[in-house]
Amino acid sequence: MVLRRFRALLGVAVRRVSGRLQIAPQRVLLSVLGVALAVGLMVTVTGVSLGLASQSVVESDGVDYWIVPEQADVESIAISTGGVRLGDVHSTSRDIASDERVDYATPVLLELVPIEDATTGERKYVLAAGVIPGESTDVLGLSTDQLTPGDPHYADGSYDGPWTGEVILNDAAATVTNTSSGQPLSLSGNATNRSLTVANVSTGGTEAVGGTVPMMLVHLSELQTITGASNGDTADQLLVSTNDPAVRDSLEGRYDRTTVVSRSGLSAQQVSTSNLPLAVAIAALLSAVVVGVLFVTTLMGLEVSADREQLGTLAALGVSARSRSIVVAAETVIISLLGGGVGIAVGGLGVLGVNRLGTETFGVDTVAVFEPRLAVYALIVAFFIGLLGATYPAVLSRRTDPLEVLS
Repeated sequence: MVLRRFRALLGVAVRRVSGRLQIAPQRVLLSVLGVALAVGLMVTVTGVSLGLASQSVVESDGVDYWIVPEQADVESIAISTGGVRLGDVHSTSRDIASDERVDYATPVLLELVPIEDATTGERKYVLAAGVIPGESTDVLGLSTDQLTPGDPHYADGSYDGPWTGEVILNDAAATVTNTSSGQPLSLSGNATNRSLTVANVSTGGTEAVGGTVPMMLVHLSELQTITGASNGDTADQLLVSTNDPAVRDSLEGRYDRTTVVSRSGLSAQQVSTSNLPLAVAIAALLSAVVVGVLFVTTLMGLEVSADREQLGTLAALGVSARSRSIVVAAETVIISLLGGGVGIAVGGLGVLGVNRLGTETFGVDTVAVFEPRLAVYALIVAFFIGLLGATYPAVLSRRTDPLEVLS
């Protein structure tokens, strides 16, 4: 009985909204537009946060698979070294590379390294990537061709082999440290007392909002020695180049608590110590709810005030104040859901616009990601906006005096 009565009241609400759209659609359309803009902005910003969250893998031309820790999509592995790392990476990468289907495999260790400014002596920080150079290998947009092939200092795990000290800098790092090709590079506060020399300065690297990230490529074992990662032979990721998709199955069980991801949809390493994607998504949600509720509450309140005659008629026909409140609340939720549907389309266009702007401005292919779950999320948020926004119009509808209105 209760469910049947609720369905009947919901039907009344649907017909009332449909009638307003045909007779006097201005306030309804404004309410829909207000929710649509709020939800559309939320979808766009959340798409950006999903894009940030997916940027957890080192970009490398010709690399088809990455073995990364499971936490890599939510934690920074560029700065925070407290997360999961891969161990015994030299022998593992060598074993993977022995597969004839694999072109090459290299571990990647990522560390922020303090470097002395060659002119002022001031301490500057550069993102260092330790790799095992191979033929025509690019990591982080930088070629390893100027590095001695292999990893001579590793010396089968003894770490007493020849020290090359070779470093490839990108333009941003060379500018920050005031160094150029052929010059020595001094580590600030370096306890290992190891020497480094700039083998080449190359264009490229990872793009961030503020510009190109200062970075350098070095031999893996040498960066491990400098940073203390030689204990356990650890690295953050393993890059694997292959043209055979069947190789993925052999990579799956190499390490516990890791996942294998493909090149598709991945971009450069996230350089952040905080959970930025989650913070961005939460801020977008709160903004959408506040803006949407304000729009719906204000405009639906005006709609109820202008619709007092119909509400008074319902009261005169014996419809209780509670039922009238349910009708008004249902109308508010319906209008919010309409706005949510339009907002999904607005958000999809926003994602396309952000990606286009990112490509033209920063050269980044994927800044924001639009996934089907975003549409579901947007409708849930729109429903929630409708529920919150229905409070004031529903209370206002209960104050309608049928005798006063009908007189």
